[in-house]
Amino acid sequence: MALAHQRWYARRAKPAAEFILAALGLLASLPLTVPVALALAVANGGTPFFTQRRPGLHGKHFTIYKFKTMNNRRGPDGSLLPDAVRLTQLGTFVRKTSIDELPQLINVLLGQLSLIGPRPLLIEYLPLYSPEQARRHLVRPGITGWAQVNGRNAISWQQKFAYDVYYVENISPALDLQILLKTVRNVLAAKDISADGQATIEKFTG
Repeated sequence: MALAHQRWYARRAKPAAEFILAALGLLASLPLTVPVALALAVANGGTPFFTQRRPGLHGKHFTIYKFKTMNNRRGPDGSLLPDAVRLTQLGTFVRKTSIDELPQLINVLLGQLSLIGPRPLLIEYLPLYSPEQARRHLVRPGITGWAQVNGRNAISWQQKFAYDVYYVENISPALDLQILLKTVRNVLAAKDISADGQATIEKFTG
């Protein structure tokens, strides 16, 4: 794809198409998300939603929405217990089936996320990226991406960022379709949800 066509797709066609798909997805998923939200509210003893500030396009901060899969249990010193301890049985199911990602469709409608793009990570990671790794913020982040369908939480940070930069350099309708199809396959197979020996994934330290 010529560079001009690539830019047009990334800036115009892709956001418009994803807005429509996100709206349809939210409506279609209501029979699932409403009972899940109610069940998580009970399981967590509070809100069913997890919100957090994340860096988006060009590092601009936004609030991401997900279903909350962990409770707020704390140790004697007041600090949160490890992820593996706080992950509820219902939360494990919600994560395994990727249902926890569905509220991010709201972020797509708000223009903060794409359906497909590098995952939005923690704000605290921003100063840790190399100049090459930081290129992942040249496109809008996504709910799923090239790194997610090629290992997700089961690959190293270096591999993740290499896949993210590859996506930035090769964004196209064909690549997005390939990622979408692989995402469906991986969700059905519940692949690569966690890193080896961990409930989620270890932190990036640079």
